Amino acid sequence: MTAPQPAVVVLAGGHESGGGRDLAALVQGEPAGHAPVVLAAAAAGRPLAEAVRSALAAGDAPVCVVPMTLGRDPKLVADTARALRWLATGEGRGRLALTAPFGAAEHLIGWLRAAAASAGNGDAVLVTAPAAGPFEDAELFRIARLVRQYGRHRLVEVALAGGDPSPAEGAERCRLLGAERITAVPASFGPALPAGPLEGVRDGGPLLRPSAIGGVIAARTAAALHLLGHGEDGIRAGLDAEHGHGYAHSHGPGENHHHSHSSNHPHTHTPH
Repeated sequence: MTAPQPAVVVLAGGHESGGGRDLAALVQGEPAGHAPVVLAAAAAGRPLAEAVRSALAAGDAPVCVVPMTLGRDPKLVADTARALRWLATGEGRGRLALTAPFGAAEHLIGWLRAAAASAGNGDAVLVTAPAAGPFEDAELFRIARLVRQYGRHRLVEVALAGGDPSPAEGAERCRLLGAERITAVPASFGPALPAGPLEGVRDGGPLLRPSAIGGVIAARTAAALHLLGHGEDGIRAGLDAEHGHGYAHSHGPGENHHHSHSSNHPHTHTPH
């Protein structure tokens, strides 16, 4: 009997991975046993749809798409679901699944606390990330505050590459608050200091090792394949990912506005 093909994985990238560029090292050339094969990484939208079409055409294996957010990009999840919706009714019917997001905010807090552990007790921790939208950036400030609250460092500040405050401005704020040493850690899949070394700032290295990222991807893929076997592809749940994100909105008398919160399609994943 022929052994079943390992699942094929496509990674959907957003602002936390440079549109997928920072995920390129995770793409595998050859399958390894029965582990999922990461075939491609692409930005959500047309590049992602083309990558998924190629994955579906490459063989008969199921294809799982992982939204590679660390918990600050619900738009990536919704955009990924929209890109997959039509494929799932055509060539991907029964073979295509959208997994749970790579991470949630509570995971990112834990990962940042672990990454900050490499910094000395007297160091300030500078949490860096590419600038995104105002709500995504504000969420990073909230996360940094919780990292400080439940960590061991007195100073945990935020810096946004291409935004405000910049890494240089964030480092200067740390100094003004009394820090003698500063360690930068990334709240992204990219480097802590994407523009290069910064005087007086130690590079704390990547947020997660490739082996740790691979383990989470494998867990998300296994959970999605289980649900796919029960007829749930995860796409409908993904379409609602942005609900509640951004500006609050209200509906006046007589307005018809519906959000789908169907209990008929449970979509449960156990965090890795």
